[in-house]
Amino acid sequence: MQCCASSAAVEYAGSLELSPVEKEAIAACHEGRNGMADLVLVVPDISCGGCISKVERHLGAMEGVASARVNLTLKRLQLQLENAERAPEVLRALAEIGYPGHPVEDMQAEEAAEDAKMQHLVRSLAVAGFATGNIMLLSVSVWSGASGPTRDLFHLVSGLIAIPAAAYAGQVFYRSAFAALRRGQLNMDVPITLAILLALAMSLYETLRGGPEAYFDAAAMLLFFLLIGRTLDQMMRNRAQTAVKGLARLAAKGAEVLGPNGPVYTALDEIAPGMVLVIPPGGRIPVDGVVVEGVSDLDRALVTGEAEPVAIGLGAEVEAGTLNLTGPLKIRTERAAEASFLAEVMRMMEVAETGRGRYRRVADRMAQIYAPAVHLLAAITFVGWFVMGGDWHIALTTAIAVLIVTCPCALGLAVPVTHVIAAGRLFEAGTLMKDGSALERMAEIDIAVFDKTGTMTTGTPAIEGAEGLRPEWKGPAAALARASTHPAARALAAHLIAADTVALENIREVPGSGIEARRGDALMRLGRAAWVQEIASGDAPEGLAFAEEGQPAAGFEFSETLREGAEDAMHALAAEGLERGLLSGDTVENVERISAKLSLDWYWADHRPADKVAQLGTLAEAGHKVLMVGDGLNDGPALRAAHVSMAPSTASDVGRMAADFVFTRPSLASVPQTHRLACAAGRIVRQNFGLALAYNTIAVPLAIAGFVTPLVAAIAMSASSVVVVCNSLRLRRFPLELEVSAGAQTDTHINLTEKASA
Repeated sequence: MQCCASSAAVEYAGSLELSPVEKEAIAACHEGRNGMADLVLVVPDISCGGCISKVERHLGAMEGVASARVNLTLKRLQLQLENAERAPEVLRALAEIGYPGHPVEDMQAEEAAEDAKMQHLVRSLAVAGFATGNIMLLSVSVWSGASGPTRDLFHLVSGLIAIPAAAYAGQVFYRSAFAALRRGQLNMDVPITLAILLALAMSLYETLRGGPEAYFDAAAMLLFFLLIGRTLDQMMRNRAQTAVKGLARLAAKGAEVLGPNGPVYTALDEIAPGMVLVIPPGGRIPVDGVVVEGVSDLDRALVTGEAEPVAIGLGAEVEAGTLNLTGPLKIRTERAAEASFLAEVMRMMEVAETGRGRYRRVADRMAQIYAPAVHLLAAITFVGWFVMGGDWHIALTTAIAVLIVTCPCALGLAVPVTHVIAAGRLFEAGTLMKDGSALERMAEIDIAVFDKTGTMTTGTPAIEGAEGLRPEWKGPAAALARASTHPAARALAAHLIAADTVALENIREVPGSGIEARRGDALMRLGRAAWVQEIASGDAPEGLAFAEEGQPAAGFEFSETLREGAEDAMHALAAEGLERGLLSGDTVENVERISAKLSLDWYWADHRPADKVAQLGTLAEAGHKVLMVGDGLNDGPALRAAHVSMAPSTASDVGRMAADFVFTRPSLASVPQTHRLACAAGRIVRQNFGLALAYNTIAVPLAIAGFVTPLVAAIAMSASSVVVVCNSLRLRRFPLELEVSAGAQTDTHINLTEKASA
């Protein structure tokens, strides 16, 4: 549902003179949480942590802007606005501070723009490299003893090569720096530009006056190494975007919608819930839906990570992005494209680096004070050397070296590069990360707590027997079961599939308790035995129960199976020194049985949603950092309350939205895998900070002391950034496979016959 659809927004757009981009921004707004308007803008000029800080602080202070978060890798700004009418104000505010933006365009247009930027960087790098090589040949002749007119000629030829080469190759730095200066601000490219221009100006001055030294070689090589670092940075960002771009390509642009006169092709953004789509073999499913006709095989690798096709038929749920393989299908859409599973996955991937964890906040603060501090330090260096030696030439050269060597590119890359690579590695392993701060919190946990039904078990139980269920109750019990999404209710619905449909009124589901409705004047309930017994007579059964008001309750016995990889995951978590617990709304007997089978350290049974939140609070007060893994509607509050949380992709919408990580594969091995990678990412972030700080601790004093030339400073600065990126890239080879201990059970499918609650 688009916010711009409101009459107020349409009237606003028509009553003012708005630019085409501003009108597009209003149209691009979508309804978000709490009635807010969500808007995503592309801001191409964002290039560093300082840019992020300026944009977020400026927009965050605006009236009508609830939040503003920048994704540096994708160069996107995610906004929550009071209403769509605020979109033009945001665009104007961005332009005023030098970061013009526009709504997200077609993916192909964005890719073309990124490709053009990359091509320009490569051409600039080639020009700088060509100039550097030729100038160095001339410089070798000067260093070998050329003097007088010959030396002056070589300096002049070097200048004729260096100045036009720098004018072309340095545009990426100049444009950014001059834009910042026009706004009366400083960014990381200002000192770089100043260093290049000062080196060229000083060299030209020396050449024209016949001086013995010129620094065209240093200026050219400085630019060359700076461009190497910038090109590698862009390549890394393009690589980080690959997963998101790949997901975008899985989204169909539209589908055939069944109408009164047959199928009609309809664009993706016009497909609404309730429409019936015709999906031919080989076609991508554009939105989430339910099969209403047809039988086929489906490629669900995106959802489960498994390559084997899955047979589907009438009533099967299908997700956007999955591929229909063998037979034609008719699908009734359940939600719009923007609310589909594929769209949710893309949003998670896009915000992977927007979290403001502890390390990221440190890097942002340091980047924010970088530019003024560097200029002040360079000025002090110049004044100090000039006062002590009286040689402005040496003083200026030393100040230029300080400007170059203090660039905090390595510090700015330390956290986001690691988080982006970790998000990509987790995605390959079937886990989606919502933000980088969750990765930091995952590394801090000391206890992992799991829900039972649907999380520790498969969530697809089978009814073994029904005690006390009268024949006339089968219809109402089946109707209540069909109205619920709880796994136990679905199992009962499958068990009573032959029961006739019964019309019920005032159906209401109570999270953690069950579902109730009225048939005439009689109240009926299906759910937890204690809750059902409130309206029943006689003794209460155990586990899942059904009752008609004033009548004895009927109980159901069912069996369920441990989720794949449950035992191996518990052994792996124990090997990592983590305590493990089971937190469930089921009966003590059932929870204790599974806890004993898996050798868990803790278990809590018969807990409702509020009880689960309270229990997590108790653990937190005791000093524990808790990971909560759950899937149901009743787990949403607990997932929010935990230090960090995970949910399977089969979880309820509430569960997936509340969780920090979502794993798409059926195995619980994703939990220890995510923890191991989080710990490895934390180590690499700390190493990156150590490398960046060590570089500055060593390089800055040497530059101030005059032991570092501008050329050496350029090489050292670029090398520090490359080292940080290469160190982060080690995560791509980090092994995620679990090492199963000798005592671990090999059979991960263990049937448990028990009485359990809804």
